[in-house]
Amino acid sequence: ERALEASIENYLTGTCLEEQRGVREAVPFSHHHGYRLGQAGDFNARYAVDTRFLLQFLENTQDEEITRLRDRYDNWQTRILDRFDKLAKKYGTLHLLKRGLDIEDVHLNLMYPAPLASSSARVKQNFEENIFSSTRQVRYSMTNTLEEIDMVLFLNGLPFATLELKN
Repeated sequence: ERALEASIENYLTGTCLEEQRGVREAVPFSHHHGYRLGQAGDFNARYAVDTRFLLQFLENTQDEEITRLRDRYDNWQTRILDRFDKLAKKYGTLHLLKRGLDIEDVHLNLMYPAPLASSSARVKQNFEENIFSSTRQVRYSMTNTLEEIDMVLFLNGLPFATLELKN
């Protein structure tokens, strides 16, 4: 099972945990299907997100909005996570990916859709800012902390697929 996980991870990201023990460098978007190697320790089971990649995406793509939140709240990261959690439970993650997240008068895009051939350079650049990642052995349960999912695929830190691998 671990060999299958490593093979899938290597195909998606160009590397795997066995090769990268302790290394957290991003794989360039244009290589290996655009996936970066995620770390299980970055997964927040309470909110069911990879906080490192979610916050990295938001800070890299929407600095003005993040600065407004930082200026208002000492706990701006928790505000984002709490608001996401509340709305994800009400509407679902797919709804939030499409519509974004509003915190008072601040709007945060949670992903940028694929551009059309006729799209502007800015729309194409926005799409390239998305962070696709794969993470192995994700501990997802708050009550049974040893429960693991073999592999989770994320878009900007938000899970969109889980893989339970069998040999």
